[in-house]
Amino acid sequence: MKIAEIPVTLSPDGRSRPPHLRTWRDGWRHLRFMLLFSPRWLFLYPGLSLFTVGLLVGAVLETGRKYIGPVSFDIHTLLLAGFACLIGYQLVVFAVFTKVFAMQQGFHPPNPAYTAWFRNIKLETGLVAGGLTLLAGMIGTVVAVLSWGAAGFGALDPSVTMREVIPAAVLLTLGVQTVFASFFLSILGIDNEADQVA
Repeated sequence: MKIAEIPVTLSPDGRSRPPHLRTWRDGWRHLRFMLLFSPRWLFLYPGLSLFTVGLLVGAVLETGRKYIGPVSFDIHTLLLAGFACLIGYQLVVFAVFTKVFAMQQGFHPPNPAYTAWFRNIKLETGLVAGGLTLLAGMIGTVVAVLSWGAAGFGALDPSVTMREVIPAAVLLTLGVQTVFASFFLSILGIDNEADQVA
């Protein structure tokens, strides 16, 4: 694609009424149109960034409180890192949903990578992945309950307990998201599977 500058002459508008262009409204409509047709920039890249940052921060804080100069980061930051992982994962899932729907409706051209993905990764694959993630979260929850029981089901040190509870809760939520996302993605891919059977 070649890009060039072409000089133009702007002539006075012959209309008597003022221009009807609304800068903010029309600008937002144009931006919204571009975002809806670009799920990578709307969902995928922000989602991957959030998930990666949340995962890295969570992994570092899981080992204990950390300091950067006079500022300390502890379980409160760990909780926010868990939220970042969940939000990021959900955005990535939305990116996949949007891409598949856009291809089916003809908004986007067919993508061989997505076609191969539907061919090789079935509903059962997502269910197994989600089930294993759920199982890991349940194990973490059991560990937290056992720690509570070892303390006589009394007061616990949050800086220790939350390092067991937060990862377990995040894994449980990711597992549930994966299971139901797999069902929804399978529904979106019914036409694709029907074509393969035919």
